Amino acid sequence: MKHSKAEILREYGPFPGADHVAGVTYDGQHFWFASGDKLNAVDPVAGEVVRSIEVAAHAGTAFDGRHLFQIAEDRIQKIDPTTGEVLSTIPAPGNGGDSGLAWAEGTLWVGQHRGRKIHQIDPETGTILRTIESNRFVTGVSWVDGELWHATWEGDDSDLRRVNPETGEVLERIDMPAGVNVSGLESDGRDQFFCGGGGSGKIRAVRRPG
Repeated sequence: MKHSKAEILREYGPFPGADHVAGVTYDGQHFWFASGDKLNAVDPVAGEVVRSIEVAAHAGTAFDGRHLFQIAEDRIQKIDPTTGEVLSTIPAPGNGGDSGLAWAEGTLWVGQHRGRKIHQIDPETGTILRTIESNRFVTGVSWVDGELWHATWEGDDSDLRRVNPETGEVLERIDMPAGVNVSGLESDGRDQFFCGGGGSGKIRAVRRPG
C-alpha cells in the first residue's frame, strides 16, 4: 500500500452564514458544499460563494454532469442546479446514517458513516447494488479516473483512501495533519481533491498523488 502525508495546496473559508461543511462536489467550474440548509457554489479561483440554493443539505453531495444529488436526513434529493428545484427523491441506504456521496458509472455511491460501508445504489430507485466494507468511519466518497477514494474521520484523525471497488482493499492512503478533519470529499477530475472540513467551516484543496 502506498502511504503519504497530505500536501494542502489551499484553504477556502470559513464562509459567511455557513458554520460547517458537509458534502462537497465539483461541476467543472465551481465546487459546491452542503451547509445544513443550503447548497453553496464557490468560485475556486476567487474563493467566494457565488450562489446558494435553499435546500436541506445535511451530508454528501454529488454531480452527474447535469444534476446535483444531496443527502437530506434519510433521503437523497435530485436537484436542478439552475432552478434549485428538487426533481425527485429516493431513500438513502443508511436510513439517516449516510455520509459521502459520489456519482460514477451511472450510479450513486453512498458512504455509511458509522456503519463503515460504501453502498453503490440505483439513482432512480435507491436499490442497493453493491456494498463495500471499510475498517474506518466513512465520510466523503469520490471517483476519479476509475479510482474510488473515500475519506475517514475517527477521533481527531482523518485520511483519504483509495480502495479496490470490488473488495474494499485499501490501495493507497494519504494522512491529513493532526486535527484537520475531512467531512466531504471530491476531486476536480485532475490533480487535486476538495476536502470539506466539518465544523471548521473550511474546505481544503489537497494534492492528488499522480
